[in-house]
Amino acid sequence: MKLVIAPRSAKSRKFPITLDLAGTPSEVTVDQVQAAIAAKFPQFYPDRQRLTVDKVALDSGKTLASYNLKDGDSVTFKDLGPQLSWRTVFLVEYGGPLVVHPIFYYLPSLFYGKDFEHSWMQQVAFVMVMLHFLKREYETVFVHRFSHGTMPLRNLFKNSAHYHILSGFNLAYWVYGPWNAAGTDLATRSDAFVYGCIALFAFAELSNLHTHFTLRNLRPPGTKIRKIPRGYGFDLVSCPNYFFETLAWSAISLLTLSWSAHLFLVVAVGQMYIWAIKKHKGYRKEFSDYPRGRKAMFPLIA
Repeated sequence: MKLVIAPRSAKSRKFPITLDLAGTPSEVTVDQVQAAIAAKFPQFYPDRQRLTVDKVALDSGKTLASYNLKDGDSVTFKDLGPQLSWRTVFLVEYGGPLVVHPIFYYLPSLFYGKDFEHSWMQQVAFVMVMLHFLKREYETVFVHRFSHGTMPLRNLFKNSAHYHILSGFNLAYWVYGPWNAAGTDLATRSDAFVYGCIALFAFAELSNLHTHFTLRNLRPPGTKIRKIPRGYGFDLVSCPNYFFETLAWSAISLLTLSWSAHLFLVVAVGQMYIWAIKKHKGYRKEFSDYPRGRKAMFPLIA
């Protein structure tokens, strides 16, 4: 069959082109079309392509007949620009705080003009932050399976700013400053309070890790199979991983009593709630037997 690949922009010099594809519309898949385009223009590898018909995106794995395309029809091509794998994106995002926090913690004279002894609160906060992002890096490499392969390179800077600035520079500067040093009133915490924050943090991080393993086990390697997640946390909400992450950052916010930690908590929870609502609606739309009693992110609330 023949398929015309039309450009989204009228200024395109490479398109339109006509592809000769072996098979009928019920046999030819979107992947084969993308591979044929990449064969003619190697710079447009499949992850960089967006193909649409009547503004509906063509999904990988589906046949052309699924979109009522026939011999001689056309689809619209858009170049999504250079792409990065999501694994690389997460490694860069979470790597920022892992570099920023030790610099502020171990080299205070560079930022505050003097050396000083860190308080117990600062020491515990530093360990919490480092463990959190080391865990995220571990999950990125060994746990997560990504349903979407790539993200546009241009989005990396926007996504990284959230972590590098809010939970990196901003949090580190205000938490590790001399106003929170050993012996200061601002850093004074009772033993019970500190250990309570540690316990909440440990519970939240381990629970979050557990939910990530649950999600990982839903999708066999190399597939895009989607199932209803069940078990610990998922019986109450669609996104318990976000709920437990909220608890972890709440522990850091309570421990430090820093406006910078409170700011990051509010921004992070707001963003996670938006993602949770989207995933919750997606689950309910996709699965007719999805549990009705589940909330999106906060048990019994929303």
